[in-house]
Amino acid sequence: MTKYSLLDLVPVREGSSVGAALNEATDLAAHAEAHGFTRYWVAEHHGMPGIAGGATAVVLAHVGAATSSIRIGAGGIMLPNHAPLAIAEQFGTLDALYPGRIDLGLGRAPGSDQRVMRAMRRTLDANGPDAFPQDILELQSYFANDGQTGIEATPGAGAEIEMWVLGSSLYGAQLAAALGLPYAFASHFAPDALLQAAETYRRHFRPSARLDKPYMAAGFNVFAADTDEEGRYLASSMEQSFVALRTGNPGRLPPPVRDYRAGLGAQGNAILDHVLACSGIGSARTVRAAIDAFVERTGVDEVILTGATFDPEARKKSLAIAAEVMDARVPA
Repeated sequence: MTKYSLLDLVPVREGSSVGAALNEATDLAAHAEAHGFTRYWVAEHHGMPGIAGGATAVVLAHVGAATSSIRIGAGGIMLPNHAPLAIAEQFGTLDALYPGRIDLGLGRAPGSDQRVMRAMRRTLDANGPDAFPQDILELQSYFANDGQTGIEATPGAGAEIEMWVLGSSLYGAQLAAALGLPYAFASHFAPDALLQAAETYRRHFRPSARLDKPYMAAGFNVFAADTDEEGRYLASSMEQSFVALRTGNPGRLPPPVRDYRAGLGAQGNAILDHVLACSGIGSARTVRAAIDAFVERTGVDEVILTGATFDPEARKKSLAIAAEVMDARVPA
């Protein structure tokens, strides 16, 4: 049976606050744990008023205290923003607090624009995205405490961290395969290269001490409700956010709008058709058909479910329905 997990961007709703978003994150993680989700991930973003997961390790510490068994981690840390030693210490601390539960997904995008990237990591001469493979190896060395860096990460040395490579192109697939690491593809917003990346990762995978065969996850948006109409209504909040972001006007998560796409122009609908190509929106049966087709098409080992709704309770219900779908408790 295909595993299922949750990616949470820790959305900040219009009329709400960052503090409320962080408390909603802990409630959502506990809900996911109770419904059998394998892991709960937070993604690093910066300079976006509607996303509260920028200090990813701090958010995970908060979530860890509200849960007991679900794996928690970054999906992911944008490593070019950081010195590997700092990440080793942050996630080593999380491992000390919540041993055996910590994931560290690593991406090479900045999580924002170049202006914010420079503010995050001011000296880019020897770093940046081009150093991504070397930064991963350095990070692995800190966790292994093998002496190659000449520095012992404290905390961090000896930490049992499950490391992943994240990506939305063939680059990440090739790197994950070469390093023998699990790979997660960002098909929930950048689906174009999904099948080619999956084939590349599996064909070029080299077994490692960490993993003896390829293991791949992929992102999938889900907005599940009692009816198809209600599912589409719930999805309209994130649809509005995607259109705002792609047209240069990002903001906080707006309330849903009935028949939102019917009043959207051709450009906006084209944006949504693309970014939401990997989605299940509607009733339990509709969502099951979409997820079944996605798993059949991709062969992924794990589906990373995501999708922000304006009403936190509606999101919890959506995830509960999705868990029933993934456990095959919803008829086809």
